[in-house]
Amino acid sequence: MGHVRVDIEIVNAVHRERSVVFQGALIDTGATRTTIPRALANELELEIIGRQQIQTADGSHEIDQSFALIRYEGRQTIGDIWISDTYPGVLIGVVTLESLGLAVDPGSGRLTNSEFLLL
Repeated sequence: MGHVRVDIEIVNAVHRERSVVFQGALIDTGATRTTIPRALANELELEIIGRQQIQTADGSHEIDQSFALIRYEGRQTIGDIWISDTYPGVLIGVVTLESLGLAVDPGSGRLTNSEFLLL
């Protein structure tokens, strides 16, 4: 399937005039939440609301947690953001993807609509 990359807008959910369109964000259905680099979080002036223990390929780490508005092709959601001091790009996790009503079609390697489920 290869990598799925999209252009995504990340917005400070409290101060919406602070926003960045990031080109080439990696969709990672194996990742839980969206991760952005520290420099981008600083540029957006995102508030750190806590820290969480996470697992990566090289072991367990503690990482800062914030929240942001995420927009993609007319869709938007507010969700948790992890702030990385090591990964230089934007990684879109499955929670954000599902919150936007999207899924990855493994056959085409493209994003497709998914259903929102209530019950």
